[in-house]
Amino acid sequence: MFRVFAFVFALGLSLAGCGSTPEAMPSTSSARTAEDAGMVSLQSLVPDIRLDMRYAGSDNFVGRPITGYDAPRCYLLRPAAEALQRVEQALRPHGLRLQVFDCYRPVRAVQDFMAWAADLDDQRTKAEFYPGLPKTALVPGYIAERSGHSRGATIDLTLLRCDAQGEGCAPLDMGTRFDFFDPLAHTDAPKATPQQRENRHLLREAMAQEGFRNYPQEWWHYTLQPEPAPTTAYDFPVR
Repeated sequence: MFRVFAFVFALGLSLAGCGSTPEAMPSTSSARTAEDAGMVSLQSLVPDIRLDMRYAGSDNFVGRPITGYDAPRCYLLRPAAEALQRVEQALRPHGLRLQVFDCYRPVRAVQDFMAWAADLDDQRTKAEFYPGLPKTALVPGYIAERSGHSRGATIDLTLLRCDAQGEGCAPLDMGTRFDFFDPLAHTDAPKATPQQRENRHLLREAMAQEGFRNYPQEWWHYTLQPEPAPTTAYDFPVR
């Protein structure tokens, strides 16, 4: 199965640079709920999906729940959710599963990130998330004023290895934690160990099989291609 993944991913890379154009400024939808936006809960498609929604709690680079995350839920536009469902289904026979960190992200959450980045007195999470960088370097290198997550087809996730019953799952060693702001988090970081790179590539190949493209600076970050709504951002709260 994973030889097929590798071929599809390589083909996707060969096409990725063709006909690229600057990203359009997205307009913000007036949708007030996931249903209005045409998004679905990933749990409605995969009831036992492993969710670890970091921005609904305090285990994140800000150190507190983020504005707009009122519940630990994963919403995506239906094509992205269904593609991710197929990734999960393909992985399970191989003793692997997905663990999801973030899905749709409201515009207001992105604004919360930007406000945090501008507060240079708040350095509480530096040791855990950006030990090698000054906070002033996080924007725009790591924190963007606009996020693809707000368009409903981008997801942050990792891989779990499970026992024969699909239980006892543990994360594969990816070399860094989620949202670690450092070159070591680049998918092909030279300083990652061979096993860590192999684990990252395993995730990349599995996601590529269903049309998700990795952002090379973050091993956990994937966007469905082509995006279902590339010029529309959403701002309804996650509930």
